[in-house]
Amino acid sequence: MAKQRSIFKLKGTLDGVTFYKTAKDGHLAKTKGGVDKKRIATEANFARTRENNSEFVYAGKFGKTLRNTLREVLTHSKDNRLTSRLTTKMLAIGKTDLTNLRGSRNPSKGDLSLLKGFDFNIGAKLSATFHAPFTTAIDRVAGTLKLDVPGFSPNNSLSVPQGATHFQIVSAASEIDFLKEITKTDVQTSIQIPIDNNTTANITQLHNATPNSTSPLFLVMGIHFYQNVNGQFYSLRNGAFNALSIVDMN
Repeated sequence: MAKQRSIFKLKGTLDGVTFYKTAKDGHLAKTKGGVDKKRIATEANFARTRENNSEFVYAGKFGKTLRNTLREVLTHSKDNRLTSRLTTKMLAIGKTDLTNLRGSRNPSKGDLSLLKGFDFNIGAKLSATFHAPFTTAIDRVAGTLKLDVPGFSPNNSLSVPQGATHFQIVSAASEIDFLKEITKTDVQTSIQIPIDNNTTANITQLHNATPNSTSPLFLVMGIHFYQNVNGQFYSLRNGAFNALSIVDMN
């Protein structure tokens, strides 16, 4: 992969070189290469490659399921690299599967607890945005997931982007059967709270899941920033500063 330095920025393919643009790296160029797909699919020498490709497909599928499940809250947190980051994470989790053979290992049999702390917006990590204490609780038998945030001073406990006047605490509880792609999600939000020195009220957001569920349960917490203009709340830069992270799972 190489950067285009010319004043003329190309797009498309020319003499085996593909010219393209990414949001983060700008105008790039790369040559077409690699082994023929038919050889990879049939020859014994590429058995390991086929196994790796199969596990990569699982990782991509599971990552997509999680993204789709949380779509309602993900639309407010902008990260162009989320898909690739989450696929990489799912691939690592798949490798912890001690049940299936290579090529069939998948995240559903791996250590999904490795997703705890995953930030959906790498440009606004929850730990770097929200500094007040909070607690979580998951009761699988009762089918409840709870987020408790004691009162805090916004000016002292938030890393506030320029222009923000208010914030909102968002939480989502998801119950996911990754193999069957059966999901259930409950989203709750606080009111828009002024960013000042006053101590907020205690915030408790309780979610319901299926009692005694055998599927993985995830609790996600986010901080959304707004600017209040004449009584109307506007998200800053389409959610570029909004944090969203998996804070608990079971």
